[in-house]
Formats: sequence, C-alpha cells, structure tokens
Amino acid sequence: MKKRRILMAALCAVTALTICACGAEWDRAMKDISSNYGGGLNRTVTVYDMRGEPIKEYTGKIDVEANEGKVLFDLDGKRTIIYNATVIVQEN
Repeated sequence: MKKRRILMAALCAVTALTICACGAEWDRAMKDISSNYGGGLNRTVTVYDMRGEPIKEYTGKIDVEANEGKVLFDLDGKRTIIYNATVIVQEN
C-alpha cells in the first residue's frame, strides 16, 4: 500500500513537471481547444495582394483552417475561402 502511494506521488510529480516544462505548448493546446469548441477566437484576418498591399480585412470571432494553398473560415454565418494569397491572422 505504501509503495502504491509513493508510485502515485511520483507519477503526479512527473506529470506536473511535464506540464510546467511544456508551458508554451500547453498554452497553445488550451487555446486550440478553446478555438475549436468555442466557435473561434477574436481575430483579424488580413488578405494581401502580390505586391503586399492589403485587399480585405475580416474581424470577429473566427476559427481558421489552413491547408494546401487555401485558408478557410466562417464569420457571421458566412464561409470564406481564400486561395493562393498571403493571409495574416492575428489574435485581438
């Protein structure tokens, strides 16, 4: 019984150290979960043309998905898909 308590205490200590050591990763993971299940985060999405001039800016609670040459997100019930452009997403 005493060995089991020591083992559990050691396991808790290792878990706590792992979480502390990965503080930034933990914060990012929690932010991802919040975004995925909370409908997004307050963000500003700016789309730029080939010369680096802003074309369009979107602001609101946005959950962004990016893959293979496209960025997609929903804002105010409308889906926006942007292909082959430079897109910068900033959290507000």
